[in-house]
Amino acid sequence: MPVLITDYVWTQTDSTVCLSVPLKGTKVSHVDILSTDEYLKVHYPPYLFEAFLFEPVDDDRSTAKVGDGVAVFSMPKRTNKVWEHLMKATNNKEKKEVRERSLLTYQEKRSAQSISKAKKQHAEKKYALEKMMKLEKEKIDGIQKIKEGEREKSKAELTAWKLRQKQRAEQEDQLKVYSQGQNQDGLQSTTEKQQNGFSHRASFKQDQRSESEAKSKSKQKDLPAPRLVGNIEVTFTLRLFPTALRESKVIEEEEWLKQQAESRRTGSVAVEELEDLKEEQRNPDWLKDKGDKCFVSGDHLGAVNAYSLAIRLNRKIPALYSNRAACHLKLKNLHKAIEDSSQALDLLTPPVAANAAARTKANVRRGSAFCQLQLYAEGLHDYQAALMIESDNEALQADTQRIIDIIQGTATSP
Repeated sequence: MPVLITDYVWTQTDSTVCLSVPLKGTKVSHVDILSTDEYLKVHYPPYLFEAFLFEPVDDDRSTAKVGDGVAVFSMPKRTNKVWEHLMKATNNKEKKEVRERSLLTYQEKRSAQSISKAKKQHAEKKYALEKMMKLEKEKIDGIQKIKEGEREKSKAELTAWKLRQKQRAEQEDQLKVYSQGQNQDGLQSTTEKQQNGFSHRASFKQDQRSESEAKSKSKQKDLPAPRLVGNIEVTFTLRLFPTALRESKVIEEEEWLKQQAESRRTGSVAVEELEDLKEEQRNPDWLKDKGDKCFVSGDHLGAVNAYSLAIRLNRKIPALYSNRAACHLKLKNLHKAIEDSSQALDLLTPPVAANAAARTKANVRRGSAFCQLQLYAEGLHDYQAALMIESDNEALQADTQRIIDIIQGTATSP
């Protein structure tokens, strides 16, 4: 069985229950919390805290703060009265029913939250699309308005030009009529009048030429200056990896390799403490191979001894803890199997492709130990973590589904 936490502290008012659970130095990321109206669980291997609450609380308004080595819960009561105890007296059968009911309630709540989140994201996307379409329409309307203005301006200029052409033609016709009517006044008078007419026509043409030049100059002023000619230098970053650097795990892989190198150096220092051992017995790798052979032959106790001696020589090799956990599973030392698997997972950081298989084995071994202790929720968490690494593993998929069926009551425990 896991180590139960008994040094918790709780206080209450007529409307609220406050509970403080120590985390005993565990990282916040390793703490698993499950909370419903009638049940509260705080789990961080190998420690476990369960509270079968004396009266129902309002889980939707409850809060939890995890940090500084303690988890603090504030749970509003559904009825305003003082509780005699934090937990009610229940037998194992009632506890099991409460656990299963709470897990189903928690799963339904998470599912509802997921659906609500998806609906909210859909509404936000719809709003953003409508806003974008509105802005696009305003932009198109603005462009259409500018086009209409330019069209009206061009139409006005064309009308004015036609009017000027008509006035010019009328003036020329008047000049012709006037010159023909004055032919009988004599050659001299006709010549003078023709000269006057020519002068008037020349002045008219001169005015037209000046007006045309003025328009041409105004158009030239409106034109932008010509662009400068130049060259733009373009450089490209060399790609040293098959994928973009931001998508690779080069840093994590280098850190993992550095940890492995440090673990080998640590072993060389620890060997000096065991001078009575033979030469090969001072090598953790040799002891690991010996433990593997003992395990295959069925000598699980001998394998545990070999792995334990190797761990004394070097405590930084995760495979030693994971393999010893497998031996403890065979020997039914389930709590020791959980401890060794947890230690192996702590050493298998950061998660990279090089240690993916080892993380899968450690998760499966710890999950199997939890299930044999009938802690199916914790076991399911480890099996799901292993399934995230090897999603195509059919055996893992079948085992995970069987645990879910046991939790939901559709299958019997082994």
